[in-house]
Amino acid sequence: MVAHIHDWLELLFRWLHLITGVAWIGASFYFNWLENQLDRAAARNREGIAGHLWAVHGGGFYYLEKYQVAPEKLPETLHWFKWEAYFTWITGMVLLVLVYYLNAQSYLIDPRVADISTPVAVAIGLITLVVSWIVYDQLCKSAIARQPMLLAAVIGVLLVLLSWGLSLVFGGRGAFIHVGSAIGTIMVANVFFVIIPNQHDLVNAMKENRLPDGEKGKAGLLRSRHNNYLTLPVLFIMISNHYPSTYAHEWNWVILALIMAAGAAIRHYFNIRHLPQRKVWILPVGAALMVLAFLLTMPEQRERADEITQEPVAYAEIRPVLEQRCMVCHAETAAQGGIRLEDEADVRRLSARIHDAVVRSDSMPPGNATGMTEEERELIDAWYRNPAD
Repeated sequence: MVAHIHDWLELLFRWLHLITGVAWIGASFYFNWLENQLDRAAARNREGIAGHLWAVHGGGFYYLEKYQVAPEKLPETLHWFKWEAYFTWITGMVLLVLVYYLNAQSYLIDPRVADISTPVAVAIGLITLVVSWIVYDQLCKSAIARQPMLLAAVIGVLLVLLSWGLSLVFGGRGAFIHVGSAIGTIMVANVFFVIIPNQHDLVNAMKENRLPDGEKGKAGLLRSRHNNYLTLPVLFIMISNHYPSTYAHEWNWVILALIMAAGAAIRHYFNIRHLPQRKVWILPVGAALMVLAFLLTMPEQRERADEITQEPVAYAEIRPVLEQRCMVCHAETAAQGGIRLEDEADVRRLSARIHDAVVRSDSMPPGNATGMTEEERELIDAWYRNPAD
């Protein structure tokens, strides 16, 4: 019953996380698109207007204007966009606890990487989120922020260092998800501590008949831009747990860095493609980074003489290994991920996936929680390559 309740809680919060994430990302993409598409030249003859835009959607026409700072009179109805971000982070943190902290020995800790206790691992994870925000926030408040490209480069380097550092402490899945959680924390903290407070200040200035501080609007726009570029990297991390060839690789932090850089490059292209000087080389660079990650994760093709002369291995020989090392999670009553290994027919049907997870990537069992030995992995490898009928 406890396991059933846990599964449904995980399902519910994954669904909520996805729903709120889609709402937040959709709003982020839309408003960044608006900012990029504003007709600024045509608005120059109108005092206080930064740009305007016509659009057609859903069978109707829309007209939008952006003010340089604020309108002369505060409108009666003003729409805010914040709860999507807050609930995306809240549901994400609940998932982090349900999946990784309550199952730390399976999904967070890998003794082959670092033999640490659950409390230590959880503390490192939570401290990582807090410190990541503090470092990022101070960078944005420093003199470096006056040079956006330099700031972006420093943030990128720090994310790579974070990926590398966490890969020395956690198992691959745990390292990846904490990089994503750190990015997500930075993004929502941007909304909570900078974007929304600065917008409140603009609104309050109008209510109090004082001159709004335009610099706060610019600071909010800078953080919103950062959130926009961080979106694709964090989306990849959200789905990366399905692909052990990335997180379970020996150079997993390099692969993560390549894919995050590719995501940021692709996002940059779509952010600037409307400009006259289109930088069409950006998409090929993003694609090249993805190809490099693909090549880096390719399995080694080693043909040994003993593979050719090796005697066939019967299913009965690997059955005890499956029962001892795999059935905890993949028996009929558990069947994690819908993968059931109780019947020989199922094992043969899933043999390629089993070989990929157990032999090629060593991602299963998670964190090697059941203590599978190298000899047992070699036995499954031999059965996969030369099974007895």
